Amino acid sequence: MTGEPPGSARSAADRLLAVLAAFDHGHPALCLTDIARRAGLSLTTAHRLVTALTAWGALERDGDGVYHVGLRLWEVAALAPRGLALRQAALPYLEDLYEATHENVQLAVRDGAEVVYVEWLSGRSAVGVQIRVGARWPLHATGVGLALLAHGDPGFQERYCAGPLGSFTPHTLTDPARLRRTLADVRRTGTAVSDRQITDDALSVAAPVRGPSGEVTAAVSVVVPHETAEVPVLTPAVHLAARGISRALGWRPGRSGG
Repeated sequence: MTGEPPGSARSAADRLLAVLAAFDHGHPALCLTDIARRAGLSLTTAHRLVTALTAWGALERDGDGVYHVGLRLWEVAALAPRGLALRQAALPYLEDLYEATHENVQLAVRDGAEVVYVEWLSGRSAVGVQIRVGARWPLHATGVGLALLAHGDPGFQERYCAGPLGSFTPHTLTDPARLRRTLADVRRTGTAVSDRQITDDALSVAAPVRGPSGEVTAAVSVVVPHETAEVPVLTPAVHLAARGISRALGWRPGRSGG
């Protein structure tokens, strides 16, 4: 798409957001023409919006005329309660979990039907994972996603389980009935296990993180090689980290959801 269709009723805000949405992990740097194409805007409109965003600091232009997301957006995003504040509260406990396992340690939140990773610690010898800060995956395919989905609104859970459920390996949970049983087990045990759902060599153990009133606001996990995974050994460490983060966020045992 190279421009807006005739009679387009997109608002100025829609166009501005379309410019920002043109950038993603696969396209972190774009020239003006690419921005216009990916945003579905005319070159003239894209130029006007990009100029305004650059002046404000939401975008930055390098010496080659290529645009990148600017630091001003990072400053604003840091104000999100599920962003920097959550990461700061969680980091000591994530570091403890990493020191106990020397494997990938992750912290994630739910955004709609996806899990978004807000922190990730990893060592050079840890199993390779397709995760980075800001990455998104469907809820059913990851340990943190299962922990978050299991404690979500029942109506949302049912709509999610009704599919479609994307598959990434032969082990990905794609059967609605099996997914419902898995979520029930997560609620019963407080532990979510995702075995080779994203890659054929990794297993994750996750637990929910609770906010002040006991609501599940995030999830923490450790990801280890499938072949050497010892879930009963990893589970207490993951629960300890989740409990520590929850306390740091203001949760106390005995409150709703605890």
